[in-house]
This record gives sequence, structure tokens and C-alpha cells, in this order.
Amino acid sequence: MLSALSDGMADTVERNGSKVVRVNGRRRRSASGVVYVPEMVLTASHALERDEDLSVETHDGRTLEARLVGRDPASDLAVLKVEGLRLDAAKLAEEAPPRVGQVALAVGWSGDNVRATFGIVSAIGGPLRTGRGATLERYIQTDAMSYPGFSGGALVDAEGAVIGVMTSGLARGVTIAVPTGIAQRVAQALEGQGYVKRGYLGILSQPVRLPAAQRLGVEGGGGLLVVGVEEDTPAGRAGMLLGDIVVALDGQPVADTENLQVLLTGKRVGTSVPVQVVRGGELKTLDVAVSQRGERRAR
Repeated sequence: MLSALSDGMADTVERNGSKVVRVNGRRRRSASGVVYVPEMVLTASHALERDEDLSVETHDGRTLEARLVGRDPASDLAVLKVEGLRLDAAKLAEEAPPRVGQVALAVGWSGDNVRATFGIVSAIGGPLRTGRGATLERYIQTDAMSYPGFSGGALVDAEGAVIGVMTSGLARGVTIAVPTGIAQRVAQALEGQGYVKRGYLGILSQPVRLPAAQRLGVEGGGGLLVVGVEEDTPAGRAGMLLGDIVVALDGQPVADTENLQVLLTGKRVGTSVPVQVVRGGELKTLDVAVSQRGERRAR
């Protein structure tokens, strides 16, 4: 049994090692990247200190020029286009999240070689505030050791499927990975427009719990108390007032600021969505046109 387990792990690393490339995008240390579709590589944004003069190295000794398609510092992901890569794409895990305690293999480039470490999925967390007015919806924490250069590498399950893209740019002292489902959505956005759309309402808020008599059927029993509404913002134009309690956006419950920011990322930006608020003991619905987050500071 131990021999079979050992052979299986070695086979998994061998298969995925050929789909993980070395990424040269900074002076002192290279990073790793995962081939997720033919000629396209997902890597760590923080490991690219420049936008040009990028290259990747493959397991079979080739060095190829790479072009930056786009980057998303909030999730620490970037996409590279590599003409003539001619490598099969890695098998990506399904959307279902991994389970705490399951086996995890970290595969990446460190120095001049592909390396691997073994561990388990030690936690599933999120949202994680990442700065730049954004949060990462979910992350995977593992106790598999991350060698220098592993950022952008693959976190792989026992079936050999990539469950996350590793990064050291979002949290200190722990090894985490961006789940494959989120990484794919970020990659699609970067391929489409070079950046990820993140919206804002233009409010200052704080989490509150609603008394049982005032919940009005609100799921979760809480929301965000509006303590400030900035002028000429989506919330201001929609008529949101001080003292409103935001309880839902586009039919999804709102429990805290991180949750709200997750809901304001992606397809809702640039569209009008219903926002439910509790006002004066009554449930009201406001039609809010979600704008792209820019230099204005709002949450």
C-alpha cells in the first residue's frame, strides 16, 4: 500500500510538473506558472516586477517569450500568453471546494528544477481582505511547504487535479492558494479586458444585528448600517440615506463589508441591481447602478 501511494504521488507530480512552467519576471527570483489552457499561463501578479521582457521556461528545456495579458493585484493573479508553448493544459478541479484534511501536493519551480512538497488542506477561509479596496472571496490554506519560487505554482489533489494557484503575496507566514474556480473567473476577465471589474456603492457602513422584531424576513438577521453616503455615487443617486440598513444586493444577503465587496465584483459592475434596505422599520428596494471602482474611496 505504501509503495502504491508513493508511486501514485510521484506520477501526479510528474504529470503536473510538465504543465507548470518557470516564470521570469523579476530580477532576483523566478516564479512558477500553471498552463490552464493551451498557450495561456496563470501566475502570481506580485512575481512580475515588469510588464515586458517576460519569459517562461519549460520542463523540456525551452525558453519562450511571454506577453502579459493582464493582472489582478487584488487576487495576486496574472495571465501570460506564450506562443508556441505546445504543452497540455493542467487538469483543473471542479468548482466544488476541497475538504479540510484532504491530501495536497504543491508543485512549482524552485531554482532550476520542478519541486514538490506534500501536506494536507489545513483550512478553507475567506473572505480575505487583500487591499486595493477588494477581498478574495475564498482561499485554501495548506501545510505543504512553499519553496522560494513556488508562487504561481499548482496545489494538486490526490486525483492529480489542480485545486488552486499558490501565492505568497496575500498572506504572511502561511501557504495559501487561490481556488481554481476563482482563478478561472479572474483569468477569463483578464483575457477579456485585461483587468477585473470591481464596483462600489459609495457608502460608509458598519455591521449590525437586527432585533428579532425588525428582521422582516431578512435572511441572516443582520446587515450593514449606513453611516455615510458620499455625493455623486451610486448609493447617493439611488436615494440611500443615513440610517438605512443594507440587507441584500441583487437577491443575495449582505452580512458585512467583505461580503458586499464580493457581490460588487464582476458581472454586476455597470448594471442596475436591486438593493434592499431596512428604513424606519420597513423593507424598501432601491435600484442602484453599480459603478466601476476608481480613485474614489468608498465601501
